[in-house]
Amino acid sequence: MAETVLSEMPSLSKLYVNAAATAAKSSLLRTAPVVALPATAVEVRGVRPDLAKVTEFAHLMGEPARDVLPSGYLHAFAFPVAMSVMVAEDFPLPLLGMIHLRNQVEHLAPVHFDDELSVRAWARDLTGHRSGTQVQIVAEVLSGDGTALLWRGVSTYLAKGVFLPGLDKPSEPAVRVDFVPPAPTAQWRLGVDTGRAYAAVSGDFNPIHLSVLSAKVLGMRRSIAHGMYAAARVLATVPLAKPPAYSWDIAFDSPIFLPATVSLEVVDRRADDGAWLGSEFTAWNAHSSRRFFSGSVTAS
Repeated sequence: MAETVLSEMPSLSKLYVNAAATAAKSSLLRTAPVVALPATAVEVRGVRPDLAKVTEFAHLMGEPARDVLPSGYLHAFAFPVAMSVMVAEDFPLPLLGMIHLRNQVEHLAPVHFDDELSVRAWARDLTGHRSGTQVQIVAEVLSGDGTALLWRGVSTYLAKGVFLPGLDKPSEPAVRVDFVPPAPTAQWRLGVDTGRAYAAVSGDFNPIHLSVLSAKVLGMRRSIAHGMYAAARVLATVPLAKPPAYSWDIAFDSPIFLPATVSLEVVDRRADDGAWLGSEFTAWNAHSSRRFFSGSVTAS
């Protein structure tokens, strides 16, 4: 795969402006879509985390600031590079309005706030979905010289209502399983400003998260919480003393419209000697019992 090496970390605000301009241009020109993904990875080398943002991020999640970066923060750190892939002219799906379906992360080694890092991202697995077209974006955080892989995240997104020619939809409908809420172990009360608070520490100012008005422009009835805010906050509830290497997986069932009361169950798995092996988690609407997300964290 060819690589495009950027001289600095992209600005998320500029990328969102470019995405809006691309959407307007596509609407006017109505050109035939290209059913292929960019054959190029995007990379930024020799970058360092912003210590102030790392501290603000940890505090927003209810964690103390530490020398080792939270795994959820590493997603936010790599996200501008991942987004650069999705706003490229040869990327076949519209960025704005895209829905987050799942994240699968391998946290392979501790990453410290003063480490020099490289970030690399590319797109893969463009496939049909019963509600549109889905794609995976792979992001990697590596050592500054690019020789050691420290963190890898695979994000699955859905472009709802976008059906590209030649991509088959699943022939069988999804099996619906009734969700029976368990007894919660925690409860979150999320205000209308939750999206803006996460945007301030992550840089992800996607309009669907910021206000009722900006969300309605993109077809949402209200603003919604960032999926990665939910993931990072769950990661903060499992033991702080995680092993050097672990993995986590989160699947999103429905958006968290703000304000919201989120009920959460986290169940830890431990060895006979009490050592933490992993955790399973589920979150749902405290009033309607509709499930928001579920997943697991596992020691490697």
